[in-house]
Amino acid sequence: MRPITYKGQYARIEFDPEDLLLTGRLAGIEDIVSFHADTPAGIVQAFKDAVDSYHSACQRAGKEPERPFSGRLSVRVDPELHALVVRAAELAGMSFNQWGEEVFRRAATEIHEAAVSV
Repeated sequence: MRPITYKGQYARIEFDPEDLLLTGRLAGIEDIVSFHADTPAGIVQAFKDAVDSYHSACQRAGKEPERPFSGRLSVRVDPELHALVVRAAELAGMSFNQWGEEVFRRAATEIHEAAVSV
């Protein structure tokens, strides 16, 4: 399923076949905020309610809703893929970090642009 967004928060909705429910969890935050419903309209409303509740709780606690990220990312990959990535960066005339940032930026932008605003 495509991610959804509301008030700057993102979530991915999944179907739980065991409980016959749509479930979701806010993405990109340290706190665990999950929600569920049994209909598409219900999951959208549950998502909005979860975001509103999360923002209210953060405001009451005197903290920002989204956790800042350090800018450092550690990823473990297969050694053959590692070699391919380093070569690709070199062939593109970029450092490994520059190339990785560009690839991550393109992929993340594609996902964010595909998100459905509710």
